[in-house]
Amino acid sequence: MMTGKIYGVSLGPGDPDLITLKGLKTLQNADKIYYPGSLFKDGVKSSYSLSILNQYNLDPEKLEGFYLKMDLERVEAKRLYETTFKKILTDYTNGLSIAIVSEGDISTFSSFSYLLEKIQLHNLSIDLIPGISSYLHLASESKMPLCLQNEKIVVIPRVQTKEELQEAINNFDTVVLMKIISVVDLVSSVIDNTKHNITYAERLGTDKQFITNSWAIANQRETPYFSLIIIKKINQ
Repeated sequence: MMTGKIYGVSLGPGDPDLITLKGLKTLQNADKIYYPGSLFKDGVKSSYSLSILNQYNLDPEKLEGFYLKMDLERVEAKRLYETTFKKILTDYTNGLSIAIVSEGDISTFSSFSYLLEKIQLHNLSIDLIPGISSYLHLASESKMPLCLQNEKIVVIPRVQTKEELQEAINNFDTVVLMKIISVVDLVSSVIDNTKHNITYAERLGTDKQFITNSWAIANQRETPYFSLIIIKKINQ
């Protein structure tokens, strides 16, 4: 029986030039590329990963999306991952070179991890290619160090309470908040401009990129899904 090869490829935060050379070469040489996307209640499909892939002049015939419904119903999500894995397994047994992509870094808050679990369970051959996370990109765009010497950093997705956020700010020098659509009010209740520098960003690496160090400005915006905040203590 022929067997193929599977690669997990990180695409970076949005700028198509921020993929690694190894990642790009893998995509160019792959026989099949699977990419994630979102399926909304009105039936509209959207894929941030596909918008990046479209910059690389790849054969569209080898691109296949798997679109996750935008709700918290995990039963449907598990069904989608299982269906997608079965397709990958068929390609693998047919000897194809398969790439599964993710925006940002493939090991950081990535839907790919659910497929990785199934791939490893079946002992399939796979290599992961790391990439640049959105908060690393934001630190570079803002020309600021995330941490120095013995400083501590924490990354929190969907912070749940004011107390959780306050504890993180008290105990870490740098706090990165991701998936922040529902946390804007929490930040407003905790942030102290005399003690913290705050950097807000949305749609990094795209033509709609927006970055500000003014929380007053950020707080007035309609926060999109691809947005994040970095909070740093001001050295007294």
